[in-house]
Amino acid sequence: MILADSHAHVYSEQFKADRDDMLNRAYQAGVETIFMPNIDHSSIDGMLETEARFPNQCYPMMGLHPCSVGKHFEKQLYEVEEWLGKRPFAAVGECGIDLYWDKTHLAEQQEALRIQISLAKQHNLPLVLHTRDAFRETADLITAAQDGSLRGVFHCFSGSAAEAEEVIKLGFKLGIGGVATFKNGGLDKTLPGIGLEHLLLETDCPYLAPMPHRGKRNEPAYLPLIAQRVADILQQDVQLIAEATTRNTKELFGASK
Repeated sequence: MILADSHAHVYSEQFKADRDDMLNRAYQAGVETIFMPNIDHSSIDGMLETEARFPNQCYPMMGLHPCSVGKHFEKQLYEVEEWLGKRPFAAVGECGIDLYWDKTHLAEQQEALRIQISLAKQHNLPLVLHTRDAFRETADLITAAQDGSLRGVFHCFSGSAAEAEEVIKLGFKLGIGGVATFKNGGLDKTLPGIGLEHLLLETDCPYLAPMPHRGKRNEPAYLPLIAQRVADILQQDVQLIAEATTRNTKELFGASK
């Protein structure tokens, strides 16, 4: 079973002691392709170093996470723009709106997302969207900007069936992670009826480990657990889930990956 992890922070300091072993475990588990979302200026070096060490497995994105957006976010976005002009990246991200912890900088987060939407259009790259307690705010900005050229994924999707349909109508994919394995995660009610062509799999490691590892450090080697849970929900063979989601991920982020 060959899988692609569409969203994994494998450059994280949480993997400092065993990064090589962790990525080897991923490969042995069939996770041959891993896409790395950027957080902010502090994560770029580690992300690119991970790519340099594992160039055929790990592929970087470039963006500014909404939780890193403050009053003076423009400087960080200049750096994002500069990097996008210097070399290839798989996507613009992760970016979006997060109102879970703090709503103080909603206006700044909205403006930062608008700028990154523009960068995605300019560089013909997909967007990787982080939305936490902010689906409506994020979807409204995407709707306003969608001219047929925008594509991407609502990562770590855990919304309702109606929200899933809205994402699909916007031309975006649904990133399905460890929440699918949680008893009260809700995706068992959302996913039935959603075509496989709209789904990507992700770990979002080191966060959101699937059952039975919930609460522990997550890693890409756990992606087969998510694939199996999606297969169970959809009453499909897990191999079919793996093939479809891997194909979708590679098509979204670049056929050469």
